[in-house]
Amino acid sequence: MQALWMLLAALLFATMGVCIKFASTHFSSFEIVCYRGIVGVFFIYFMTRVRGVSLRTQVPMMHVWRSVVGVTALTTWFFAIAALPLATAMTLNYMSSVWIAAFLLGGALLTQGRNAPIRQQAPLFLAVLAGFGGVAMMLRPTLQPDQVMGALLGLLSGIFSAFAYLQVAALSRAGEPESRTVFYFSAGAVLVGAIGMLLTGANTWHWPSALWLLPIGLLAVLGQLCMTRAYASGATLVVANLQYSGIVFAGIYSLTIFGDQLPLIGWLGMGLIVVSGITATALRARAIPNAPAEDH
Repeated sequence: MQALWMLLAALLFATMGVCIKFASTHFSSFEIVCYRGIVGVFFIYFMTRVRGVSLRTQVPMMHVWRSVVGVTALTTWFFAIAALPLATAMTLNYMSSVWIAAFLLGGALLTQGRNAPIRQQAPLFLAVLAGFGGVAMMLRPTLQPDQVMGALLGLLSGIFSAFAYLQVAALSRAGEPESRTVFYFSAGAVLVGAIGMLLTGANTWHWPSALWLLPIGLLAVLGQLCMTRAYASGATLVVANLQYSGIVFAGIYSLTIFGDQLPLIGWLGMGLIVVSGITATALRARAIPNAPAEDH
C-alpha cells in the first residue's frame, strides 16, 4: 500500500505542475505561491483542529528557517515551471537528493579531511557526478536562449529543496508533527507571496482562469498527505525511490498536453538524474534514517 500512496503523491504533484503551467500565463509566481499557501493554511488548520493537534511550537526559529528555504525552493520551482518544459522543471527540482548527497560528501571531507576513506566516499561521489552529468545532457541540447534563467532557477529549486528537506528532518527529530511543519511552511508561503505581490503587482482575476489557483493548493496538500502516509507505512527506501515516478508522469504530461519535444540525449540525461537520485537516496538513508517526507 505504501507504494500506491507514493505513486498517487507523485501523480498529484505532477498534475499540480500542469495546473501551475496553465496558471502561470495569468498569474505571477509570487501570486501562485501566495494562493497555494492560503489553501494549505486553511486545509491544515481545519485538519489539525479535527485531529486535536496543537499548532503551538517550542522551536519557532527552526520553523522560520524551514519556511525561508522551503518557500525559496517553491518560488524558484514555480518560475522554472513557467519558463521550461514541465518534465525538465520537475527533474531539476527532484535533484534535491543529489544535492543532499553532495552536502553529505562535502561534510565528510571537511570533517575527516585526508583521513576520509576513498572507497567509503566513492559511491556518493559517483552519484553526485552522475547527477550533474545528467543535467548537462538534459539542458545543453534542449535549452533555448530565453530559458537560461528558468534553468538556473530550476537548479536553485533543487538546492533549496535539499536544504528544506534537511530542515524538515531536523524538525522531525525535534518532535514536531508533520502537520505543524506544513502549516508554518504554508504560512511562510502566504507571507512571501504577499510581499512579492506588493513589490511586483498583482493581476486581476478573470474567470475561468482564476479557477486554476484552487486545484494547485489542493493538489499540493493532498500530495503531501499521500506522501506522508507512504512514509509512515514503512519501507522508507522503496517509497523514497518511487517519488521519481513523478518525473515519468510529468514527461507524459509534457508530451500529451503541451507537445514538448525532448531529443534522445535529453531523455538519457533525465534517466541518468533519476538513477543518480535513487542511488543518492539509498546513501542518504544511511545518514538520515527514518527521514520524513519531502515537500513540493
